[in-house]
Amino acid sequence: MAICGDGGFMMNSQELETAVRLKLNLVVLVIEDNAYGMIRWKQAVDEFPDFGMTFGNPDFVKYAESYGARGTRVNDIGQFKHALEEAFSGGGVHLVNVPVDYSENERVLVKELRERLPQILEV
Repeated sequence: MAICGDGGFMMNSQELETAVRLKLNLVVLVIEDNAYGMIRWKQAVDEFPDFGMTFGNPDFVKYAESYGARGTRVNDIGQFKHALEEAFSGGGVHLVNVPVDYSENERVLVKELRERLPQILEV
């Protein structure tokens, strides 16, 4: 299994062709936020402006299918377990696309931690 963000996946996504050609059993989980999410988050922590970190993506299911792999898009968290089970049991190359919303992360991991930092440092 490969677990990738959408930005990282697109940097080497052509390797789906290799995996299909070699008849590998591989599940690729693509976590889609339409951004270089980790870089974006780190820049937000340092209060840098959000510039050039978001982008559009292809339809990942169709993209996988264009290489001869199978693809599934998870539209609801209730579908996630079933989608992974199907991907692993089906054999071959299977991409599972999971859209995520990281908007709460900034509130919890940046703003609330920054507010609590003085209390943490007192300990």
